[in-house]
Amino acid sequence: MTIAGSDSSAGAGIQADLKTFSHFHVHGLTAVTCIVAEVPGRVQSIQAIDVGVVRDQIKLGFETYPVRAVKTGLLYSAGIIAAVCDELERLPRASRPALVVDPVMIASSGDALLQPLAVKAYEERLLPLASLVTPNLDEAGALTGRKLASLADLRAAGGELAARFGVPFLVKGGHLRGKTAVDVLFGSGEPTEFTAPFLQRACTHGTGCTYSAAIAAQLALGQDLSSAIGEAKLFITRAIRESLNWLQPRPVSALKQW
Repeated sequence: MTIAGSDSSAGAGIQADLKTFSHFHVHGLTAVTCIVAEVPGRVQSIQAIDVGVVRDQIKLGFETYPVRAVKTGLLYSAGIIAAVCDELERLPRASRPALVVDPVMIASSGDALLQPLAVKAYEERLLPLASLVTPNLDEAGALTGRKLASLADLRAAGGELAARFGVPFLVKGGHLRGKTAVDVLFGSGEPTEFTAPFLQRACTHGTGCTYSAAIAAQLALGQDLSSAIGEAKLFITRAIRESLNWLQPRPVSALKQW
């Protein structure tokens, strides 16, 4: 199940999540939290869905389907976050699905995507329920209250967040823009790095959504956390490398191969 916003450009949000779920042959349910009018680099407007409707979507999904994993994306408001937590907490602890929290706070364009009180709701209720939290550098900075500008900063913040909330954190380092894109998993034991070559001039709109959706899909299929992240890292790297830029169409032969 993806609990997230609808992206009118179909590059992020529930549209990206469903494409990813389909790639990994898992059935995707949706609980739409808001409707976002956006294209890469620009958020025009956001309309939140009524909290009761968000709650009904989640509750009905849990009642009807054997949900193995949930990922959250754009939740927008404290009220929506509370509804998500209420429905998760209604389930017996032993049978709760794996929960991957992508703390969507800031768009790649720099636009704020959360109401101010929502960050507190994340910290107090949602993050402690997570099986994994997947902040990018800006989001990890928002949660720690300081700017992160290096791999050393990433490591310090990741260790701090995992200790504070008592759950694993995968802090993504793509915004560092070095020769290698490094993501680091913090939790029990030593931090684990997941690396891939940094791809220049790539459009990365929706990559955070896609990455967390891929991890959730792998967890639904029974993979352990480290293996799920490894598979998802391979997938998102390939997706970025082979992404289609409609301003520079590919030859028909390349599209057939894809």
